[in-house]
Amino acid sequence: MTLNPQFQQIGESFVKQYYLIFDGDREGREKLVNFYHGELSLMSFEGVQVQGAAQIIEKIKGLSFNKIARAITTVDCQPTFDGGVMVNILGQLKMDEDPVHGFSQTFVLKPMNDSFFIQHDSFRLVIHNQ
Repeated sequence: MTLNPQFQQIGESFVKQYYLIFDGDREGREKLVNFYHGELSLMSFEGVQVQGAAQIIEKIKGLSFNKIARAITTVDCQPTFDGGVMVNILGQLKMDEDPVHGFSQTFVLKPMNDSFFIQHDSFRLVIHNQ
């Protein structure tokens, strides 16, 4: 049971790298495969469960928007007892010509060798019905 003392820096650096790729060119999103493990990564995207890097990237590539603009409100990081980091992001995003929506995304970064992979990724839009 080792808490990583650099959990805040690791989490914030990860968020910058991940969203730089995700929010860039649509074709470039395939590079996100490098953040996930072939079998040990799980994603929940708007309630749809996906496992493994290949299936996660297929889900991401299947998203219909071309452009995305994101404003991050907070990045909260916590160390996990295995040396990993839990990262919770709260913010707003705008996809193509859609209205701005709030979003919440949580990642659990698991240490492996001298790096980390996304073990868990959970994403939800925050939509309030009138």
